[in-house]
Amino acid sequence: MKIEKIYTSTLTLLIAHQIDAAYWKEWEMFLLPGGIQFFDLFNLGIVPALIWGLRSVILLEKKGFIYSLFTSLLGVLTFLIHLGFFIFGFKQFNLPISIAIIVLCMLSATIQLLYTLKQKEIFKN
Repeated sequence: MKIEKIYTSTLTLLIAHQIDAAYWKEWEMFLLPGGIQFFDLFNLGIVPALIWGLRSVILLEKKGFIYSLFTSLLGVLTFLIHLGFFIFGFKQFNLPISIAIIVLCMLSATIQLLYTLKQKEIFKN
């Protein structure tokens, strides 16, 4: 398996989750001020950074290792945060596809994290 394939998988699931999060008004769950506007600004910053990271991963640049670690940890964190929301009784993200995206995000991110750590030497310059 090539690292860019698993990175793309995790990135796709994270973006799909953000689309789903807009439907569920996730900013309300986090009690964030600014509502959808803050949510949009966050995504306008994080999505291009993660896409730029994909470029670094494809080129096997040294910073691609950091981007891959960051993206995989973001996927794991997404799952853990939503597990916490579930435990505390939140009713959002209860549709089958919403749940599947979050669980697959964790699975893809975990595989990516392990692969990235195992293949650290492929990242150069």
